[in-house]
Amino acid sequence: MARTFTLGLVGLIALSSAISMVHAHEEQKPFTADSDKLATDDAAFRLAEFQATSIKAPFLEQFATKWSDRWTASEATKESNAEGEVFSYVGQWSVEEPSVYPGLKNDLGLVAKSAAAHHAISASLPEVVDNKDKTLVVQYEVKAQDGLECGGAYMKLLTESPQGIKFKEFSNDTPYTIMFGPDKCGATDKVHFIFRHKNPITGVHEEKHLQSAPLSKLSKRTTLYTLIVNPDQTFEIKVNGESAASGSLLENFQPPVNPAKEIDDASDSKPANWVEEASIPDPKATKPEDWDEDAPTTILDENATKPADWLEDEAAEIPDLEAVKPEDWDDEEDGDWVPVSVPNPKCESNGCGPWVRPRISNPAYKGKWSAPLIDNPDYKGVWAPRKIPNPGFFEDLLPANFEKIGAVGFEIWTMQKDILFDNIYIGHSVADAQSLAAETWEIKYKAEKEQEELASPTPKSEDKASKNEESIVQFLMRQSREFITVAREDPMQAMTSYPLIVSGLAGVVGVSFGLMLIIMGLMHGDPESKRSSAAAAAAAGKTKKTDAATADDKAEDVSRVDADEEGDDEFKEEPVVRKRATAVTSTSNK
Repeated sequence: MARTFTLGLVGLIALSSAISMVHAHEEQKPFTADSDKLATDDAAFRLAEFQATSIKAPFLEQFATKWSDRWTASEATKESNAEGEVFSYVGQWSVEEPSVYPGLKNDLGLVAKSAAAHHAISASLPEVVDNKDKTLVVQYEVKAQDGLECGGAYMKLLTESPQGIKFKEFSNDTPYTIMFGPDKCGATDKVHFIFRHKNPITGVHEEKHLQSAPLSKLSKRTTLYTLIVNPDQTFEIKVNGESAASGSLLENFQPPVNPAKEIDDASDSKPANWVEEASIPDPKATKPEDWDEDAPTTILDENATKPADWLEDEAAEIPDLEAVKPEDWDDEEDGDWVPVSVPNPKCESNGCGPWVRPRISNPAYKGKWSAPLIDNPDYKGVWAPRKIPNPGFFEDLLPANFEKIGAVGFEIWTMQKDILFDNIYIGHSVADAQSLAAETWEIKYKAEKEQEELASPTPKSEDKASKNEESIVQFLMRQSREFITVAREDPMQAMTSYPLIVSGLAGVVGVSFGLMLIIMGLMHGDPESKRSSAAAAAAAGKTKKTDAATADDKAEDVSRVDADEEGDDEFKEEPVVRKRATAVTSTSNK
């Protein structure tokens, strides 16, 4: 009776725990497609408003509404190969708000709108940038809204020219001072840093490429790229504000800025008696008398014996008894039909056919004799032509004094559309670039990350989830059986050892089951204890069949809306050479 009475109390106590669990479950509802969409919309509604910066710089572009007064799309063509196949810069440009994970309200950016196309656009700097004895800072944002499998998103700082920069003819042949930014296609995934250096003797320019360039880290969130070149010839590349590469202009680029002081003498040749062989066969060595060059590499294993179950009269292959002659087989034209051969099933575990003694390595085999090698007494080393002073030698210890920069441009090929550029800074202040990033990128990146996490929660494999669910069911059933066994002997110990089962039982059994056990215990006493325990076990089994959770935690991705492309009338007709404004201009509000 006491045992049954106690089990009834267990049901009442467990009910309280189950109610608490249900209440907690209601407070922590899983994500659904509708709730995710609402959360994303709410996040967009809470976006901070874009504010034009007050920071001043030789060039600072946030793409205000009159952007076409400053930027000119290229009308150039370029030949791609010897056959003269011509590719035009037909990629369309637009200035618009992001269509994927916007970070600020009313925040406009320059967007390359066309997929699988060449894009080229450029803008004049209000003032020429002369980096002599100064720190150069280049910073801008890239947002690959449609992803980027193959394409460039780098920026070029165009070299100032006395004749002026021909913006409508801007192409890959337009001279540039620095090329900086991400490039990704196939195995290539890097942030370029290339600068053009002029040979002071020949006047020829040569591209200097950064070795071990950092990864691009491009995504649908805005990525911030920063280049800092110091007057001491050191540089640093930052991606999203964190250092990704650093070094020296004099040490970390190929080809190097300065040529070698000495070069090989092209007129020098190796003497006829020059010996480069470091080792020679020992002329004093002789072949040992017991050396048998004719000994075979393998011999028959004389210790091997035929296995007792070896079937010598059985063939290794037999005709396929299930093979059927094709209906279109013509004996006169195709010959007599013979079924294909298949492995003899009798030979699967036994050897078949004539038994042959196996071969083993010959312990007496030594191979062809050759004299051992000794140091060559006439060895002179590996010959190399003599060195002479390099007539083209020069030494430029200040390559950071780049050629003057007169314009900025994007000249790219991309397979994906909707690559967005924004907040371009070209100047000499690291602090101003950091402040601009704090005003723009840091705010946007946080908002974009929150939206992406809401729209695309960490996916769970359906197969993995199914396996986990099955393992949980098996675990609970085992715990239930163990709980019932322990409860028959010591209910209090069962409650202490199996709290999860106690709560689960209470959720289904409820108050009525607990009261029923109490009444039955009072009316029938201890003889009915075992019967009540059996009823509890049966109820537990039924509970298990109806207790599986079916909530779906997977949320749908937020749909992306493609922006409408702008027409060619966005670009303002102007002379071939744009005149530079005399005063430094700041970006107006968008």
